[in-house]
Amino acid sequence: MRHGDKIKNLGRTQAHRMALMCNLTSQLIAHKRITTTLAKAKSLRVFAEPLITRCKVDNMNNRRVVFSYLQDKESIKELFGVISDKIGDRPGGYTRIIKLPRRAGDAADMAMIELVDFNEIYGKNAEAGATKKTRRSRRSSGAAKAEATDTMVATEEADVATEEASHIEDVVETEETSTDAVAEATEETTTDTVAEATEEATEEAATDTAAESTEEKA
Repeated sequence: MRHGDKIKNLGRTQAHRMALMCNLTSQLIAHKRITTTLAKAKSLRVFAEPLITRCKVDNMNNRRVVFSYLQDKESIKELFGVISDKIGDRPGGYTRIIKLPRRAGDAADMAMIELVDFNEIYGKNAEAGATKKTRRSRRSSGAAKAEATDTMVATEEADVATEEASHIEDVVETEETSTDAVAEATEETTTDTVAEATEEATEEAATDTAAESTEEKA
């Protein structure tokens, strides 16, 4: 008869069961969230939470007691360091069990067990954000839509003004370019005209000189 038998054997001997719980606790401390069967998760919660409670008082005795179970220095360092700072104000209930779909092979009940203070979805910040949300009335939604419309109109006007400014700049640059071209062409034309006049004057002077010398000889 099983009268008063409240120990969940998990199909293992006492030594095997203790080793399993110690390993699962070390993994939970390292990763903050693990997936296992529902029966193991419930047994792990009963085993791990008293050890987590001891990390609130960081002294040599508590470290040695926890190390006697876990036999893992890294887990001890993590437990009395990062985890201790997170759960310092929580009076128990450090873990959360969330049921998952059944395992495909043998249809075993699966669950995820995690440390409550390391979950960003269900944490204190998320709860605070949820409490701040209030019901919006139609009037407030209408005002929000009006503000959004005004913002869109202002944005469009700013875009139009920017386009006009860029167009004006392009026109100014074009005018400056055409003015420069006209000035260059005028300078070239003037230079050519002066050169031609100089050549003609030189030719006329040479012709007159030749004519005078011919008359003197005659």
